[in-house]
Amino acid sequence: MNIRHKVGQLMVVGFKGKTASEEIKELIREFHVGGIILFGRNIGTPTEILALTTELQRTAKEAGHEHPLLICIDQENGVVRRLGEGATIFPGAMLLGATDKAENAYKVGLGTGKELKALGINWNLAPVLDVNNNADNPVIGVRSFGESPEKVSLFGKMAMKGMQDAGVITTLKHFPGHGDTNVDSHLDLPIIAHDMERLEKIELKPFVESIQAGADTIMSAHVYFPAIEDQPGVPATLSKKVITGLLRNKLQFNGVVTTDCMEMNAIANTIGTAQGGVEAIKAGVDLVMVSHLHHLQKDTIEAIACAVESGEINESTLNDAFGRVTRLKEKYLTWDELQLNKAISVPSVVGCEEHEQTAADIYRQGVTIVKNNGVLPLAAENKQRVLVVYSENSYTMQVEDKRYSSMLLGKSINEIDALADVVELSNPPTEDEIIAISERAKEYDAIVVGTLTALPGNSQITLVEKLHDTAVPVVVVATRSPYDIAYLPDVAAYLCTYEFSYPALKMAAEAIYGLEKVTGRLPVSIPSF
Repeated sequence: MNIRHKVGQLMVVGFKGKTASEEIKELIREFHVGGIILFGRNIGTPTEILALTTELQRTAKEAGHEHPLLICIDQENGVVRRLGEGATIFPGAMLLGATDKAENAYKVGLGTGKELKALGINWNLAPVLDVNNNADNPVIGVRSFGESPEKVSLFGKMAMKGMQDAGVITTLKHFPGHGDTNVDSHLDLPIIAHDMERLEKIELKPFVESIQAGADTIMSAHVYFPAIEDQPGVPATLSKKVITGLLRNKLQFNGVVTTDCMEMNAIANTIGTAQGGVEAIKAGVDLVMVSHLHHLQKDTIEAIACAVESGEINESTLNDAFGRVTRLKEKYLTWDELQLNKAISVPSVVGCEEHEQTAADIYRQGVTIVKNNGVLPLAAENKQRVLVVYSENSYTMQVEDKRYSSMLLGKSINEIDALADVVELSNPPTEDEIIAISERAKEYDAIVVGTLTALPGNSQITLVEKLHDTAVPVVVVATRSPYDIAYLPDVAAYLCTYEFSYPALKMAAEAIYGLEKVTGRLPVSIPSF
């Protein structure tokens, strides 16, 4: 196999559309690219997804690939999910943490894995093993199982095992830990300045335990760790001391290491995507992810191939990475299980009743009533006049899928209390909107407010304060960050759903009206509460 074909097997690339584009087919045929990443832009109905993955694999087979393509997706569940119509909506990590039952992480991992596999997706970029011990973290937050390294270790390991038992490759992310940052690496380069003793005690612990339990792949973080890498500004993805020294040699990880997307600003705006790919391979990474732009995908392949030909990258380094990727494919993938020439038929496990019931049961165990000063349950249908208020949803993390950002709290409450009035405000709500709704709110017996990461200075806080001043009891539903109550200490009742998925909000609504008993417990501590 020539050098460019070997380099192609070390690439993970994305494309636009629900069918295979000519550009992606070219990369598979001409460059032997061996890895594909799917985003929301590629996701249609289950039948469309299976047709797409089958088309991609057929292209690889016809191009003479020895092994099937790695086809991956970010199906963390909760706020970061790509599957939608027809697939089960499973709870995300922090809601799982709130159940305090690690077997739930296994159940969700298994169910998620079965549905992905049935759709031709053989690799999930999950679970997140970052320990969220920073309330101001803009990119991890509810994607984490919690703030305890022990909990994250246990739940992460169980989620990993569930997906593996479904026959799906897993990815632990983001090594060596992205939980204690206050910068999103999609936008800039975060720095975690803790010493090695602290990193081993907290950030590294979940990774160590899952490596020992049989991790498949690990994703590097575009985060700078000065305690490990002494060259200023070099993120973990490009650091030989992090990837080879720490992960390979010290922690004895012999599996596949993948980068996060090399088009993120922490890389693209510094060393650049293509040269970043070269440095990542030199550092000991096996798979280089370029998710979006076709010309950058080709530039990166060319840059890595030229670096091998010039001797900048040792050919043995290329062969080692190629060998690890090949072994991963041989363990999980075979042409025999792919039905490339048969009519597309989605297996019945996708969106099945058993999975729906499992998810509902876990949502019941995870939705959390943090505070209730005798206000709950509310009474429906004429017994209490209820006003529901929230801002239109907007995603706060680059990795969130904008297709699932609609706020369904009002719909969930109206299904129980058809007479409840629902008002959606701007995000952030304007001063005029706050004044108008506060005046109107005086006519009601209870107010339900949905918050979306209410940070200091955000007018969502002003809205809740003004509604509280009406003396009408205020029930806050934190639909993303559980930390909102730190800025809203006077509300009568406070619930956390940890995500704005419809099943989570529906369970919260039923709990508000006393139709369900939810038993979740906060997996993080709230400052000043």
